[in-house]
Amino acid sequence: MLEVHPKDSRGYFMLPQTPEDAGYYVYGTPDQGGGQYAHPVMMTLLLFIEREWQAIDRRKFGVGNISLPGGGKFKPHDSHKDGLQVDVRPLRKDGAHVPVKYFQEGYDRGATERLIGLFQAHPAVIKVYFNDLSIPGVQPLKDHDNHFHVALRVGTA
Repeated sequence: MLEVHPKDSRGYFMLPQTPEDAGYYVYGTPDQGGGQYAHPVMMTLLLFIEREWQAIDRRKFGVGNISLPGGGKFKPHDSHKDGLQVDVRPLRKDGAHVPVKYFQEGYDRGATERLIGLFQAHPAVIKVYFNDLSIPGVQPLKDHDNHFHVALRVGTA
């Protein structure tokens, strides 16, 4: 059966919400993908990372807010307007699909560092904000204790 995913006025598709055997799960507001419209470069990156992640770890990582349909203000964010930013939950030791802060017992720093490393290795990634400064290359940002924020660029500099 052919499955068609919602597309917004920019031509951006919603991240697939329940893909079979995917390496990610979804969370965020609004729910049911209402805040997960991705620029084609972001969509490609997320699908690539989830395949790479599946090759090294069977746990799924959580993908949160990307962009509202049509872009624009996405409260409480100052970003997430153009489909080129995504929030991702750090990995938990127990693999549960619920948030964990980097200083809590259930946080898996090693796995989160490997996941962030996959993102950082992609040439479109320009910044990763996360408050666990023991992970190389991340930058701190207020309210980023229970998720990291990946920002992309498109085109040439």
